[in-house]
Amino acid sequence: MEFSSKLLENAVYEMSQLPGIGKRTALRLVLHLLRQPETQTQHLVKALGTLREDVKFCKKCHSISDVEVCDICSNPNRIQDIVCVVEDIRDVMAIESTSQYRGLYHVLGGKISPMDGIGPQDLKIHTLVEKVKSGTIKELIFALSATMEGDTTNFYIYKQLEGVEVKIATIARGIGVNDELEYADEVTLGRSIINRIPFENALKSS
Repeated sequence: MEFSSKLLENAVYEMSQLPGIGKRTALRLVLHLLRQPETQTQHLVKALGTLREDVKFCKKCHSISDVEVCDICSNPNRIQDIVCVVEDIRDVMAIESTSQYRGLYHVLGGKISPMDGIGPQDLKIHTLVEKVKSGTIKELIFALSATMEGDTTNFYIYKQLEGVEVKIATIARGIGVNDELEYADEVTLGRSIINRIPFENALKSS
């Protein structure tokens, strides 16, 4: 792709670094921004800059937050002794959109994936295990995507909690194998949460 402007080329290159954005889509987006009023582009730049500088991670669940403890963790109406384990904030948003879950969350920040160089030490697993071992959690719900990496992560956490008095469940497999949670429709995801099954049962059927 030939560019008549180095400034344009650099902007397209940076835009194309975003996931799912190819060079042609990046060019279309950059040209769209150039056609908009300058103030609109400045608002976008400011929003991204402020996000990068001021974003926090909840000290309880590790989800993205504006304050030290996110709105979900600080909500007294949430069920405090049920924790849903998810990969990232996209999964929190997906589950929240179902209005079927009223417990808390624990955001791991990814899944165990040796192929990508991601091990247990790279995720928020240690803090989850500590939280459960403290005795304040009655039920843990695994809500990672039905992939090999998701299943590996579930099993690793399960083994770390052997002998600990806690109910461990996993969402029902209404979510197709290899499907990511964020793309599941709200009804299917909601039913998967409600109809969760003991994790031991999932091990036997796998």
